[in-house]
Amino acid sequence: MTSAQPPAGAVRAYGRREEPDSAGDPADEVRSLALRVLLPGFEGTTLPADYRELLEQGLGGICYFGSNTADGPAALAALSAAIRAANPVAVIAVDEEGGDVSRLHTREPSPVLGAAALGGAGDLGLTEAVGRWVGHELAAVGVNLDLAPDADVNSDPDNPVIGTRSFGADPEQVAAHAAAWTRGLQSTGVAACAKHFPGHGDTATDSHLALPRIDVDADTLARRELVPFDAVVEAGVAAVMTSHIVVAALDRERPATLSPVVLSMLREVLDFDGVIVSDALDMAGASAELGIAEASVQALAAGCDLLCIGPDKPASLVIEVRDAVVAAVGQGRLGRDRLEDAAARVAAVGVRAPGSTPEPPDAPRQAVAARSALQVDGDLPDLAGASVLSVETVANIAVGDVAWGIAPDHRLDPQALDDGLPDGVPAHAPLVVQVRDAHRRPEVLAFLRSLARSGRPAVVVEWGWPATYDVGLARICTRGSSAPGVAAVVERLREAGWTR
Repeated sequence: MTSAQPPAGAVRAYGRREEPDSAGDPADEVRSLALRVLLPGFEGTTLPADYRELLEQGLGGICYFGSNTADGPAALAALSAAIRAANPVAVIAVDEEGGDVSRLHTREPSPVLGAAALGGAGDLGLTEAVGRWVGHELAAVGVNLDLAPDADVNSDPDNPVIGTRSFGADPEQVAAHAAAWTRGLQSTGVAACAKHFPGHGDTATDSHLALPRIDVDADTLARRELVPFDAVVEAGVAAVMTSHIVVAALDRERPATLSPVVLSMLREVLDFDGVIVSDALDMAGASAELGIAEASVQALAAGCDLLCIGPDKPASLVIEVRDAVVAAVGQGRLGRDRLEDAAARVAAVGVRAPGSTPEPPDAPRQAVAARSALQVDGDLPDLAGASVLSVETVANIAVGDVAWGIAPDHRLDPQALDDGLPDGVPAHAPLVVQVRDAHRRPEVLAFLRSLARSGRPAVVVEWGWPATYDVGLARICTRGSSAPGVAAVVERLREAGWTR
């Protein structure tokens, strides 16, 4: 992989800014620096007093999660204003990828297409527009750093944590769309953070729960995983998030978040000069053996600048991490210059200039793209009078508990599929069966095959990754849930006679 060089004379929109040290006691200065590189999340929709105090002392920022956004956009904007009143340069971050991963839209599907559907549609102009629409929505509620887009190449269809969050399985396709989405988002003044470096697509393990390994050679890594990150760096991305995965070709022992070898490649090979953000350090892939405080120290020493600690954390944990960083500087395990460098990079992201004029999502254009992204396998049966069933499999932690698919007539417990259909399902009526990533769930595949054997007319709507599986039923693959995706599926079902 050759270094990505910006065009001659170009100035990156999100460059580094040096800050002078504050005067005063050296120990106080180190404590302040340690706070400035932390990005925790607290529980609730209002700012706790202990977090307000930490922000006033210089806490680097806050990452929003579901518990913070539950009261809607007006309450979230008020929360952001309270955070900024306590610390005017605080980073306010959130995971808003569109499609399946949304923190602002949990009670209804996201109003914009997600990455896999955008990749399937192949309209780079639309992808850039979706990034722009997301940016305007985030700016309106006071968010200045979006932990998106996902730049992973989903090369393993059994991936339990990336899947439809990826623009696809082809590196060049992912690169083009991730760069377009980045440009759209950052045109609004909201900073983008591409993830999960150096690539989380070729794993069948969820790093929230364990430590995945990717055992590919360096050439494969360069031709596949690094291509999208090269593209987003070229596009001027403000930040890059690390992954808690071991990439054996680079470092056989440490996950990327804690590996100086991996993170130096981002700096020196891809020529990235922005903020390196850690994935949440409460995830098992980073801290199951070390603990969050020690993982934080090692992530800083490896080259991370902004440490995401995770959702719903007490202020006492933030203080514990701060004190561990201060102790590491005192012990010589972490250089003060490394801490100062990280704090200076974070400060450059905290305040952004206003971006382009807000515009609403272009619903007709997204509708066309959602239809073009659909993959229909087989001929749909006559669906007049069909009931809609949803197999309520639990989504991965990154997606969380959010609305997905068409509102069902019946919800099926995946652990009770052997019991057959619920009593309330009309006998002999056609069925629309909604699933997510059925290819990874043997019990769901067995249930679908049993329906096919029964002879009842049915169609499967797969809202997850469009992996290959044959259960003897027609199938509609959506490449992820979103409001435009739901509308496209409804239209296709109605063409087959479904009414409701």
